[in-house]
Amino acid sequence: MPVHADGLHRCRWCGTDPLYVAYHDEEWGVPEHDDRALFEKLILDGFQAGLAWITILRKRDQFRRAFDGFRPEIIAGYGPEKVEALMQDAGIVRNRAKIEATIRSARSFLDIMEKGPGFSALLWGINGPTLDNRCEEGGAPIVTSPVAQAMSKELKGRGFNFVGPTIVYAFMQAVGMVDDHLVTCHRHGARTFGRAGARP
Repeated sequence: MPVHADGLHRCRWCGTDPLYVAYHDEEWGVPEHDDRALFEKLILDGFQAGLAWITILRKRDQFRRAFDGFRPEIIAGYGPEKVEALMQDAGIVRNRAKIEATIRSARSFLDIMEKGPGFSALLWGINGPTLDNRCEEGGAPIVTSPVAQAMSKELKGRGFNFVGPTIVYAFMQAVGMVDDHLVTCHRHGARTFGRAGARP
């Protein structure tokens, strides 16, 4: 595992791109329980399908602008004109199937929030406490799990799209449902902390 200029060991996947390093240090693997934030991350992971996460990360601010801050109550009301406008927006990934899936997923999210148990409670209820996989350098990457498969099935059953087990597992890694930082990474085990290992 390379040592960065600041003397810290990090997971190899984040490389040295400052944006990627900041995401690794400040967000990836930190438990998220906010309903809207979880919705945003799940949608962005769906848009990532077939692409590198850094591509989505570089466009995240444009995605937030285009999708009204990922507020499901607004997205659920999008009609054909808005879909066409999004298809012309060079700041995002212009994929009609994913855009239309986002609208359906927003409506499903609102249904979960209205009828219970709430989006965060639903997902964390399936996941349980954060699982530490104690990943080692050179080990085979984990791309799915029985929990990811169960969560994927639940989300699909509720009307979500682009939530296959691999996408869902990447989402679980990002929102701290699993700790897949390498054991030699300075962020391993720091999931209760916020920015770069310091308490928020």
